[in-house]
Amino acid sequence: MLSGADQSDSPPQPAPQNRQLAIDLKGSVFTITVMRLYHNDLAHLERELRHYVAKSPRFFNNAPVVIDVSTLQEPATPIDFKAMAELLRGLHLVPVGVRHADAAQQDAAVAAGLAIMNGGTLKDLPGAQAPPAAGLRRTPPAVEHKKTGASQTQATKVIHQPVRSGQQIYARGGDLVVLAAVNAGAEIVADGNIHVYAPLRGRALAGVQGGTGARIFCQHMAAELVAIAGHYRVFEDAVPREFRDKPVQVHLDKEQLVFTLL
Repeated sequence: MLSGADQSDSPPQPAPQNRQLAIDLKGSVFTITVMRLYHNDLAHLERELRHYVAKSPRFFNNAPVVIDVSTLQEPATPIDFKAMAELLRGLHLVPVGVRHADAAQQDAAVAAGLAIMNGGTLKDLPGAQAPPAAGLRRTPPAVEHKKTGASQTQATKVIHQPVRSGQQIYARGGDLVVLAAVNAGAEIVADGNIHVYAPLRGRALAGVQGGTGARIFCQHMAAELVAIAGHYRVFEDAVPREFRDKPVQVHLDKEQLVFTLL
């Protein structure tokens, strides 16, 4: 079709060698909130959301949210994704997509302006009781495999420069070593362990592919968030005094984050 669209005898003009690109598309890894639905009562959902947001308002402020419908008790129930998205926006959350939806739910989600997401398994929050009406947690996308025991790593990524606010560093398939400061608003992510031989003021997420044996080591603990294999802790105001600005390691023990001085 396209080859027959131009009937001109003039030869095609080559693209200029110095053409400046307008965009560049690449894959990346982001920390994102996944909201699992257990039923479709918007009033109950709003109460649960307000409870979560009130505990860590800065953490959830303008946070992207993916709606997971795999845990619905009545999966065939129609979902008003438009109303749900408006509810999330009213609480300063940003709905971006839906996952584990059937064909009808996907059509409804797309009509509400939401993306169709693909992702892996989830674990409950540490210390969770019976499933609430809505579960919120942050976890990197595409966690496809669970691992137990020591994290399996293949390579170590070493960063010599400070990690700036808004910047993300990801060590895929291995450990991450940072020899300079991780500033507030920055994010460091690794499939294996994380070592920071300088102040850690941003967010650190280790074992993001499910490696529960991963650990976080830092010389000066002042983080905004630390997470291992999807289990996280947010420091809304500051790191507790006993660990603040001190050498600390973080590891998982029975799905609980444990902090110890080095």
